[in-house]
Amino acid sequence: MSLDRRNFLKLTGGAAVLGAAGTAEARPNKEPSPDAVGMLYDATICIGCKACMAGCKEANDMPIDSNLAEPGQPPIWDTPIDISDKTLNIIKVYKQGSAEVKDREFDGFSFIKRHCMHCVDAVCISVCPVNAMRKNPVTGVVTYHPEVCIGCRYCAFACPYNVPAYEFEKPLGQIRKCQFCDHRLKQGQLPGCVEHCPTGASLFGTRKQILEEARRRLSMRPGEEYEYPMQTVDSPHKHVATVKQYQPYIYGEKEGGGTQVMMLAAVPYDKLGLPNLPEKSAASRSETVQHTVYKGFLAPSLLLLFLLYITNKTVRREQHEEERKQLEEE
Repeated sequence: MSLDRRNFLKLTGGAAVLGAAGTAEARPNKEPSPDAVGMLYDATICIGCKACMAGCKEANDMPIDSNLAEPGQPPIWDTPIDISDKTLNIIKVYKQGSAEVKDREFDGFSFIKRHCMHCVDAVCISVCPVNAMRKNPVTGVVTYHPEVCIGCRYCAFACPYNVPAYEFEKPLGQIRKCQFCDHRLKQGQLPGCVEHCPTGASLFGTRKQILEEARRRLSMRPGEEYEYPMQTVDSPHKHVATVKQYQPYIYGEKEGGGTQVMMLAAVPYDKLGLPNLPEKSAASRSETVQHTVYKGFLAPSLLLLFLLYITNKTVRREQHEEERKQLEEE
């Protein structure tokens, strides 16, 4: 078989595929740190008051996000419709049919709180080429560092929850996302959304404590009364409510490798806008592909060989053409 360009591509492509197939075993999901913080949002005890949104705006000094301002006039009312560069946390509502009964899938409604989930094995960190997205090794909080960000927005494209938002209105925009009020945690304070929640729908603790509390609620029978802790898992202040018919699992315990913000709800999570993710993290799968392709510098080496082959073939063809012309002139 002559080694023309087509055969060369077949051979090098086959070698790359075989090499990848032999080594493309995905790495395990990363594990949460022992002291990782966590948050539980229970949609069944959320009343949709949006106090958490106001608390988030205040804690993070965020601007008004208005769609109602008249042209040329300053906005006077905060009316976000989703997470954005101006809104890090939002309460949204699910409605179906007559929407008469709270926490019912059909002819009912439910609230859902959306912000950064602080993934245990965060894909936004994995895809960032300059380490602008980082995970605190103790708390597990995913933070953004604008001083090194190059504005590529890979984090926004990769996030399965559509959380990182870019400031397109600014000439030198930055990424905006919930950072678990990391600045407040360092001062021994609670996240703004948790501190302002009047019913305990947003609950703070370690990830381990949050999982234990969520499992305790799932183990109870619908209709029973339960004293829900307020603000923190170990708080003496309680909120009495009736246990609803929860979905039979904790959203965020395993999805995408697990998250530090977890959810309980009576309405199916996908109906509330949460993605249905495999247990394997996207970061573990993407890094495996990248590391496999570049293991031993295989792909760049094959590319270099191909370029050398094409260059050599072109040079030799030109030499032959020049020799032919010289012979004709003689």
